[in-house]
Amino acid sequence: MAKPLTVLGIETSCDETAAAVVRDDRTVLAERLLTQLDEHAPYGGVVPEIAARAHLTHLDRLIGEAMAAAGLGFAELDGIAATGGPGLIGGVMVGVTTGKAIAAVHGLPFLAVNHLEGHALSVRLVDAAAAFPYLLLLVSGGHCQLLSVEGVGRYRRLGGTVDDAVGESFDKVAKMLGLGYPGGPALERAAKDGDPARFSLPRPMAGRPGCDFSFSGLKTAVRQAAEALPAGDFAAGDLADLAASFQAAVVDVLADRSAAAMDMFARGAGVLPAFVVAGGVAANAVVRGRLEALAGERGYRFVAPPPALCTDNAAMIAWAGIERLALGLTDPLDFKPRPRWPLDELAGA
Repeated sequence: MAKPLTVLGIETSCDETAAAVVRDDRTVLAERLLTQLDEHAPYGGVVPEIAARAHLTHLDRLIGEAMAAAGLGFAELDGIAATGGPGLIGGVMVGVTTGKAIAAVHGLPFLAVNHLEGHALSVRLVDAAAAFPYLLLLVSGGHCQLLSVEGVGRYRRLGGTVDDAVGESFDKVAKMLGLGYPGGPALERAAKDGDPARFSLPRPMAGRPGCDFSFSGLKTAVRQAAEALPAGDFAAGDLADLAASFQAAVVDVLADRSAAAMDMFARGAGVLPAFVVAGGVAANAVVRGRLEALAGERGYRFVAPPPALCTDNAAMIAWAGIERLALGLTDPLDFKPRPRWPLDELAGA
């Protein structure tokens, strides 16, 4: 039998510094992750320079800890995978440079992984039945897209946001309402005790042809609703109701646009297709619940990675590296980090 592939993954695209060692039998041998919440909380958002310096300070240690926990030396690896973009360029440079150095010193293949491909393929790390093609809703802080995933490196965009990403909208509304940082989880917690029907908010793009998204008008409507409250002084009930109303509007839009994408997706005859939801927003329980129900109604098998694989992590980067390495898709050591890197390179902006 062939020796299993084992890859070290490095993730530094935003505000998580992470390293993981993964084997091609879907075993995560070791994983280390350091969040930077305390560093960025005073600013209410990620500060790129602070993030890059934190990656530089901690990445070597985290890689050493992951390798020690896996019980492996670098010479026992089959490749080094690092997020090559998209992301905050300072952080991406730290991860790519580190990955290249390890690959060069130990004579290993280097794999520059598109961060979005890491999310797109993460479901295959935990679900061996997630065969190509599948319909993917990729929802994160910086991206909101519906894609037909036809193979490693083969993605066809069916729809995307025309302005803000859904995760960014969660964060900005949370900041607007003073819910704290990170905004997405804080807003979800606030919404649990709220009335989602109290505030009448728009559902942008819902019902329109195609499956594009828009969230900027919804954010504006939340701000206007907040300003209409007495003296802008939010009672706990007001905050909870506004958070719940916003979340309900987002979920309605995601469901409507996903249903439109299901109509566009090329289903194989007699095959139960998979509807995969990935990215940080997929960790939201209300989002997952509504989309799972939609999938069942429309004859799709709902699949989502566990919440730990939805947020930024190195295991998904290592797994994407394994998928690419198995196909011989390695990268040269002069690869240039990319702040922008669409999955479907031929699609329009």
